[in-house]
Amino acid sequence: MPITIASIKQNLDGHLGKEIRLTAQAGRKKTTERKGILSETYPAVFIVELNQEENAFERVSYSYTDVLTQTVELEFLNN
Repeated sequence: MPITIASIKQNLDGHLGKEIRLTAQAGRKKTTERKGILSETYPAVFIVELNQEENAFERVSYSYTDVLTQTVELEFLNN
């Protein structure tokens, strides 16, 4: 992944509407994995629409800083 917040946002802007897998640190030795579609990017955060059948809520948002510090890892899935 790129090494600046601006380059992370620019990279995500190019993948809008595509399927993504998120692996987020959820605490001490715990991770949460979610799949969804990258729906929107804003100056400080990006939003992923989740599958309602697999998750209890509709969408989740993360900051670009989470990606930069590797608290959240992103993987784009091929359609």
